Amino acid sequence: MESTMDVPTTLPEKLYLLAYNPERERLTIANLDLVLRAAALVELLRRGLIRDDGRHPAAVDGAAADGLDPLSAALLEQIRQGRRRSWKSWIGRQSMAARVVRDGLAAAGRIRVEERRVLGIFPCARVTLREPRVRKALAASVTSALSAPLTAVPPADAALVALIDAARMGSALTWRQRREFRTRIDKLAPAAGPVPRALRRAINAQTADGGAG
Repeated sequence: MESTMDVPTTLPEKLYLLAYNPERERLTIANLDLVLRAAALVELLRRGLIRDDGRHPAAVDGAAADGLDPLSAALLEQIRQGRRRSWKSWIGRQSMAARVVRDGLAAAGRIRVEERRVLGIFPCARVTLREPRVRKALAASVTSALSAPLTAVPPADAALVALIDAARMGSALTWRQRREFRTRIDKLAPAAGPVPRALRRAINAQTADGGAG
């Protein structure tokens, strides 16, 4: 009998794996730190660990980090201890979100990370999937969310699609698919709360800052 795949359960981990392009064997999305922080916010929101408090995320009393990935757990603590910030501000804060998620996936044995230097000078890391079927399963859940009866779509999958759309993550949804399924994606978006809109604004702000330089 074929063994059951160990698919990640948190949104930052799922989005990191979906950002990986298996054909090019590398991550192919810009603004990955922003996308993963947005995913962590949605993870906390959907688990009832934070709430929307007048356009600001606020930690729920007694919220515990049990079962969270390292990024989501760290972000929960920052929200609990820090001052009030808008959703966009939390997404856009300087961080090493991609590295935190990457290292967590590597520690769990989901990916392999090889440190090396380009031209013998510039450090970089080569990421490979240990079990490509896991990414295929995640991609299948995205496809299913676009075609299954709306009531049958798990809230986590609906939120995943909303984040992929907001991030314009072509490795998981092409622009043609995003256009074709626009109405369906808009119906799935409420599962991610106010985060997709804030993510778009954070990406636009970062792009504008980069263009100004």
